[in-house]
Amino acid sequence: MSCAVPNLCSDLSARSFFSLHCFRLVARGRSYANSLLGGPRGGGNNLHFRSARFFSNPLPPKRQWQRRSLVPCRSAALELPLLPFSVNEVLVPSESKTLHLYEARYLALLEDSLSRKKKLFVHFVLDPISMPGSSDGLSFAARYGCLVLIENVERLEVGALVTIRGICRIKLANFIQAEPYLTGVVLPLKDKNPEDSSDISSRVAEVKESLHKLNSLEIKLKAPKEAPLQTLTANSLMWAEKKPSLDCDEAFILPPEERVSFAAYQPVSGSSESELLKLQKEKLQAMDVRDTIRRLDDSLRLVKENISVVAAKLAIQSLEMQ
Repeated sequence: MSCAVPNLCSDLSARSFFSLHCFRLVARGRSYANSLLGGPRGGGNNLHFRSARFFSNPLPPKRQWQRRSLVPCRSAALELPLLPFSVNEVLVPSESKTLHLYEARYLALLEDSLSRKKKLFVHFVLDPISMPGSSDGLSFAARYGCLVLIENVERLEVGALVTIRGICRIKLANFIQAEPYLTGVVLPLKDKNPEDSSDISSRVAEVKESLHKLNSLEIKLKAPKEAPLQTLTANSLMWAEKKPSLDCDEAFILPPEERVSFAAYQPVSGSSESELLKLQKEKLQAMDVRDTIRRLDDSLRLVKENISVVAAKLAIQSLEMQ
């Protein structure tokens, strides 16, 4: 499958990269690719995040677990705007994020999403990669795609603050255009689970119970004045427990157990930079996993670790207040 994209590249072809559907973009120069990500190292994407942090650390070494293909629903497809991010900014389903969009092309993407695309677009990672035998340009993997819903827009003198919500993982089937912003055809990806759901139900209940416990501890932590009243953990879980109301094919709506399996992958109040970096690695693994039970087990482990960390911080906080 190949097609020509004006002003972007001379060749665009679908390839397999670590068993993920991705693309090799042979650019005529570095300027366009760098402008997508905000600089030679892809740091910033020309977007400003509220209360977000960027890491200069590289990705961890190639993970050793077995990658198995997700299940794309080929009967459902959407043509949507694509918003690229650096490799350290993956978004998972159920996660909420606020972006500051101010460049003309991204504001045009916003208006298109609001007026013609039912408040939907795709958040994905444009990951620079090394391809054997490639010397004629830049190679990128389009990875970790997530369908997002625009939940709120606050207009500013310069640009807009846009709150988005991760809905489901997607497979990028084809690029359509490059200017004024990227668009493409996407397919929904869901876990492939056994018909017997008894194990899943018990794990969902355990994860939700642990998340409620973590949230209770987070509330007790002394938070800065600018911190939101609701923790990110509670916000994500509350969304996951309700079926999303979306004007799109049902195939893009995850089952409740899969939504809950992603709810744990949120920053805990007062997280250090090293803790946020560790969470980033966990999110990458969660996006790769195709089995809901496994992700629920991973979520439970992560939540229990966070409970221990927050409990320790509360103990220190109590001593400091004496």
